[in-house]
Amino acid sequence: MVQMTKVHPPFQTGKVLLLSFCHFIHDIYSSFLAPLLPFIIEKFGLSFTQAGFLSTIMQIPALANPYIGKLADRRGIRFFIILAPMLTAVPMSLLGLAPSYGVLLILLFFTGISVSLFHVPAPVLVYRVSGDKTGRGMSFYMTGGELARTLGPISIIAAVSLLGFENYYPVMIVGIIASVLMFFAFRDMPTITRPKEKSSLRGTVKDMWPLLGPLSAIVVVRGFMHACLSAFLPLYIIEKSGDLWLAGIALSLFEAAGVVGILTVGNLSDRFGRKRLLSFCLVVAPISLLLFTQASGATQFVLLLLTGFSLLSTTPVMLAMIQEYNSDGSSTANGIFMMISFIARSAVVVLVGFSADLIGLEQTYLLCGLIGLAGIPFVLTLRITNRTSSSG
Repeated sequence: MVQMTKVHPPFQTGKVLLLSFCHFIHDIYSSFLAPLLPFIIEKFGLSFTQAGFLSTIMQIPALANPYIGKLADRRGIRFFIILAPMLTAVPMSLLGLAPSYGVLLILLFFTGISVSLFHVPAPVLVYRVSGDKTGRGMSFYMTGGELARTLGPISIIAAVSLLGFENYYPVMIVGIIASVLMFFAFRDMPTITRPKEKSSLRGTVKDMWPLLGPLSAIVVVRGFMHACLSAFLPLYIIEKSGDLWLAGIALSLFEAAGVVGILTVGNLSDRFGRKRLLSFCLVVAPISLLLFTQASGATQFVLLLLTGFSLLSTTPVMLAMIQEYNSDGSSTANGIFMMISFIARSAVVVLVGFSADLIGLEQTYLLCGLIGLAGIPFVLTLRITNRTSSSG
């Protein structure tokens, strides 16, 4: 295979921050589900398995991610990114008004469509304006998402406490205003398209399998740790302490630690290599999760911070690996990876919910930590095919 040489533009801070802010606004709304689960379970009398399926239905549109990616590569879909905050804000703000479990599923399905339309092309735009600092660009971008998931739980708990579960819907106004503001901010931002791109989805998978195969396995085993913490942490804390505010704060602390990890690990991967940093995180995360289940008090929260730091910081490293495989970045490649990621996450959430129903949340947390250890061998077999730089 001929090695391609690419001259990178400089790191465009303004555009990277703009995309990161867009990610922040969008993901605040998509982070509402986990902290709202106690209210939803109480209102509709759901089991943990049914509650886990709410997250699954939100992930189903991810099956179309590769096709969204091909559309983005050929035509560019900037306006989907602009509209995404509004398209996500409206259904997520109406959950309290849902009259039935079926309506909840419909609202979350439409949210999932908006999530896919945003998350498939956005990392490619970040890659194209990050120059030779892909890890830094992905760190800033993912920081926007993690900050949203840090502030989202506290924001929605505050809104529900003030307005009530069935009356918090006015919060959608912020997302609508954000879309209007971003229309003016993004309308002149150029989007590179590749209308002559003819490679099939199967061909793309085959071409990038040396990287995609091990990363997919890592995403699956990592998904068990991510699912128990992101979807069920508030329930775990409430079960232990009975304190709703403490549950919201714990989830926010977990996400805040992820923000620090993303900024740190993503930047360091530009200098020390993607594989080395990914290996470090996938060793620390399951060990700290297992210790978290056995600790109490302040020690438990320190271990929660360590788990969030190591677990969530793997995403920008993997996104950088995917984009660096192609000289101009690829929404198609990103769509395929995100489809695998979302399918794994949605299936795993149901399994974690089923396990919680069967053996309890505490034993489920232990099981997820043990499964997380299985990611270490896959990192060791990871072969990085990097066409654009020497990182990794």
